Amino acid sequence: MERDIRRLPGVEAGLLNFSAAKLTIQGSANPESIIQEAKKHSVTARLEGKALSRVFLLTGLSCADCAAKLEKNISNLPGVLTAQLNFTAAKLTVEGNINPEIIIQEAFKEGVDAHPEGSAPKAITFWEQNHRVVISAIAGVLFLAGWVTESILQLQSMSVGLYLAAIAIGGYATARKAAFSFLRLNFNMNVLMMIAVTGAVLIGEWSEGAAVAFLFSVSETLESYTIDKARQSIRSLMEITPKIATVIRDGKELAMPVEEIRPGDVLLIKPGEKIAMDGRVVSGHSSVNQAAITGESIPVEKAGGDTVFAGTLNQQGALKVQVTKLASDSAIARIISMVEEAQSRRAPSQAFVDRFARYYTPAVMVLAAGISIIPPLFFAEPWNSWIYRGLTLLVVSCPCALVVSTPVAIVSAIGNAARNGVLIKGGIYLEEAGSLSVVAFDKTGTLTQGIPEVTDIIAAREDSAENEILKIAASVEKMSEHPLASAIVNIAHHRGIELLEVAGFEAITGKGARAHIEGKAVMVGSPRLFKENRFDLSSWENDIRKFQSQGKTTMLVGIDGDIKGIIAVADTLRQNSADAVKMLKAGGIKKTVMLTGDNAFTASAVAKTAGVDEYISDLLPEDKVTAISQLRNKYGKVAMVGDGVNDAPAMATATVGVAMGGAGTDTALETADIVLMADDLSKLPFAIMLSRAALRVIKQNITFAVAVKMAAVLLVFPGWLTLWLAILADMGASVLVTLNGIRLIRVRPEVKH
Repeated sequence: MERDIRRLPGVEAGLLNFSAAKLTIQGSANPESIIQEAKKHSVTARLEGKALSRVFLLTGLSCADCAAKLEKNISNLPGVLTAQLNFTAAKLTVEGNINPEIIIQEAFKEGVDAHPEGSAPKAITFWEQNHRVVISAIAGVLFLAGWVTESILQLQSMSVGLYLAAIAIGGYATARKAAFSFLRLNFNMNVLMMIAVTGAVLIGEWSEGAAVAFLFSVSETLESYTIDKARQSIRSLMEITPKIATVIRDGKELAMPVEEIRPGDVLLIKPGEKIAMDGRVVSGHSSVNQAAITGESIPVEKAGGDTVFAGTLNQQGALKVQVTKLASDSAIARIISMVEEAQSRRAPSQAFVDRFARYYTPAVMVLAAGISIIPPLFFAEPWNSWIYRGLTLLVVSCPCALVVSTPVAIVSAIGNAARNGVLIKGGIYLEEAGSLSVVAFDKTGTLTQGIPEVTDIIAAREDSAENEILKIAASVEKMSEHPLASAIVNIAHHRGIELLEVAGFEAITGKGARAHIEGKAVMVGSPRLFKENRFDLSSWENDIRKFQSQGKTTMLVGIDGDIKGIIAVADTLRQNSADAVKMLKAGGIKKTVMLTGDNAFTASAVAKTAGVDEYISDLLPEDKVTAISQLRNKYGKVAMVGDGVNDAPAMATATVGVAMGGAGTDTALETADIVLMADDLSKLPFAIMLSRAALRVIKQNITFAVAVKMAAVLLVFPGWLTLWLAILADMGASVLVTLNGIRLIRVRPEVKH
């Protein structure tokens, strides 16, 4: 490609940086000529920093094959650098310097209405909303009247007029689209239909022509309806957030559109209202239903300082919320955007279908021409019957059912997952998750809470109260910022223990701390610290070994040279971790592995409690990458579940990277292939179950669509397949695969009681 571009007029020098995917040109060459030359090599080129991107919303788009053709036509327009049509979201993104009106006119040629995103769409009239149904009904009545007139009343001339009227009304929209396509030598389904209808009329098969026009109109109506049902899974996400919110300014309550509200504004959220924007609670207390974002069925208590999300429902008390993000940057807005973009990351099966359809239709057209011409020309067969069979083959060759078989299933599954708190970023990850063999977990913050908690307190003498030991330890540790110190202070606050004043505090890095309380020397820290200071640990060694074998960290409390007690601290297992691991195994995952930087004692205890099959301890981040690579080599497809930050390299190495708690962190949303929006591991078995269901549906759809086509083609040769049966088979296959894909919307997570 670099060599070909250097030969273009006006190009003095050209340097292609392959690794950076950048092309530097010197000279006076027209940039458009360079872009077009790159296109010849299946490469998209654009001027760095100068491309203008526009998004168009589409209505009337019900055919996946036609959508692909429309995308290609717009890509080839002068000034267009790239065009990406998201069929399932009915959105067209165009990059380049081109008049939007040209895009709108090009879409009109395919019978699609386009308007720029953000502009006010024109009001939809009753006719525009229901014209497909009305036209199909009128064409059906005329076709039926023609059949009655011909078969019962024996009025041949009148029946021909009625059949022609049915063809004109039922086939007008198709004929208009076919005309534009034919001029571009783009033999899509509309062209095939009109050739079939025209051919039927020319050989005197009036009823067959009318039947094709009527049934194709019905087919488009049903396809439009079923595709809209699939798109509704995305639209329902868009309708979650309110458009108006109550803002408190200068002591007054003002109702304002969310687009005009800025970070720092304070919203008043009354009981029963949806929260309009992401923010932080500044006053009030309430329970908030976050199911729309995180999939959690149980409302979450919110008070001052807590984060709330747009689209969630305030159930009880009034809240004042300070806005932290623009409406366009909210968690739900980003979820919707990612769900819509997910279709662009095409699944392997969808790529296969697209390649198959690319060669399938031309091959059948050549075969249809051969059937129509060769038998009459070389074997003295009657022209009419073989032309009719050729036309029938053209009708049945429409690849609609095959092309739509995969995207509808994928968008249904991804939309369903998003509504249940799981963000799957593309069809490719949906398919990969459906064929996983191994799931690897990070320990801290994934299987465990990630926050150390006090689990045990033992005093030196039975008459010495636990709370006395805790009071002494917490009074010293309140001066420290170590996570273990925070665990001791937190439990003391929780028990309502009043802490003492300390003097001479000294932190001993990696070991503990010491201070003076009421004139007594107090030391809190690890057994190693106490050994170094010549304390007698003999009476405590059994307790220390027991806690260490359970994966707990032990901290001794000493006063004036005597050990008065021991406190055990551990990062406790999440409430649903063990259930999630059990559900994964029940769902067909062959092996579960825990990867951690902790020591073997701690790792063993957590792994045993969580029920994972294997653990690998004492790992640095780069060691986790090596471990994932080894698991992939041994078992095949592996998922890595982590927090989306520290585990990013391992997640990138895995077949599928899964991040926890994406609702609260931007990083998790960006780094992972699948995001569990809440810190809820039970959503992972649901995501894998849904992915496997989607794989089954896709295989069913492709098998069914191909089988129907092949059977119909075989029936053409003996003359058993009529035109109207061919269109009925094509219509039925398209509708059935779409309805089968929509079933994925109803898959629900397993509820553990």
